[in-house]
Amino acid sequence: MIGAAFETPALAGRGFLPTAPTLDNIRAVLADGFLVRLKNTAIVAFGATLLSLFAGFLAAYALSRFRFPRRLDVLFLLLVLVVKLMPPIVVALPLHALLLDLGLLGTLSGLVLVYQLYTLPFCLWMLLGFVREVPVEIEAAAAIDGAGLLRRLWHIVLPLALPGLVATLIFALILCWNEFLFALLYLQRPSRFTLPLYVATFITEDETLWGRLMAIGLLSSLPVLLVAGYIQKHLLRGFAHQAK
Repeated sequence: MIGAAFETPALAGRGFLPTAPTLDNIRAVLADGFLVRLKNTAIVAFGATLLSLFAGFLAAYALSRFRFPRRLDVLFLLLVLVVKLMPPIVVALPLHALLLDLGLLGTLSGLVLVYQLYTLPFCLWMLLGFVREVPVEIEAAAAIDGAGLLRRLWHIVLPLALPGLVATLIFALILCWNEFLFALLYLQRPSRFTLPLYVATFITEDETLWGRLMAIGLLSSLPVLLVAGYIQKHLLRGFAHQAK
């Protein structure tokens, strides 16, 4: 990908390293509105991820600390898992009608809500294990000292579960960053396209613009790679937790 991104269009993809290095592909992508699509993708991906982390963290805390009659907590988790495993195309039409009624069809905020179908079940299941690892005795001692629920969440549970939150953030961010189907269905204006949609525009019926395709692939993957590399230790702990 790197080699083709810096290769002339006529030679793109023919070797691992560029034989005639050029910045034409990078310049063409940047001049064609890459930064606008990058901003759209960042708004949708970070918005959906943060919303899922907030709701998933609260739900995980409730499911790990409170007792529910007739095993309703287990039933709820199973229903959440079923939603996560459903093919996205199954809910495409109902979500279209919902966004249309809310006046959010074709907007980035509407896409943030739609992505909860992906990210919220994932965040809930991931965070549940991390919240359960926080000792209940610490919370009980804080409650005896007069700490309320919100204070215990902010000063005890959240710091101790922070590695899990960071790992979950990366996984959910990657899911949103690469999502294609819902963005294709619900974003109607090219000015609001996300990066996966923008990448698809370089594959046409007549030709595939390999140089620009590899350039946009390289540029679009860099932000997630940089974030993941910066918090690598938390990401590795998240992988270990998933393996269990």
